[in-house]
Amino acid sequence: MRAIYAYMLRRVKKYISDKGLLTPGGKVLVCVSGGADSVALLDILLRGGYECHVAHCNFHLRGDESDRDERHVRALCIALAQRLRVKPRWLIDGELPLYVHDFDTISYARAHKLSIETAARELRYTWFSELACELGCEAIAVAHHSNDQAETILMNIRRGCGLKGLQGMQAKSRNAFGGKIPVIRPLLCTTHDYICHYLNDIRHIEWVEDSTNKDTNYKRNAVREELRSWSKAEIEHLVTLSERIEN
Repeated sequence: MRAIYAYMLRRVKKYISDKGLLTPGGKVLVCVSGGADSVALLDILLRGGYECHVAHCNFHLRGDESDRDERHVRALCIALAQRLRVKPRWLIDGELPLYVHDFDTISYARAHKLSIETAARELRYTWFSELACELGCEAIAVAHHSNDQAETILMNIRRGCGLKGLQGMQAKSRNAFGGKIPVIRPLLCTTHDYICHYLNDIRHIEWVEDSTNKDTNYKRNAVREELRSWSKAEIEHLVTLSERIEN
């Protein structure tokens, strides 16, 4: 069990080093929704010795569920700080530094004639950029993983993409909504199934589920549902293909 316990941390730290995503102990803005992927990302980066400042967006799109997510992230920042054997100086009153932003997403979408999905993405990445600059972070960490990469590539193929589209998401990329702080994806080296295994069976950390993830009216959710029939090996083959094209 000890070897399994350390496996995820070693794998992600190696990926961070190989891709040049963070300097050792670097200051990073970790974007945490409360779902399994972002909860695991925060826990792994903390265990890896990075200075983690947490950003949470409340888009107020799911009623009480949106507020539940915020409460969960707030409790998580307290709980994970308590689990640290050595308390870093950058903790605030014994808790992880947490920044929460409330958005009127529907009004923004209407004013700019955007879909709710596009509006939420624009709002959060613009805020992430501003906050990361203000805090002096070297990167903005988001929790995209191998399954997300496979979804992105398949969606790009359906749009009739070229070789660039087959590369999918980059481990480190420019923030499309401004600022000089790059967006990094340290979990592209692992799958969602293993992330859930890591949280549930190894670290015993709870997460919350977004009920809209099951709504196949959203294109990405529909592709995600298709990928449920794919094996872990098949997903990894597609991700490996994207990395070969990138190189």
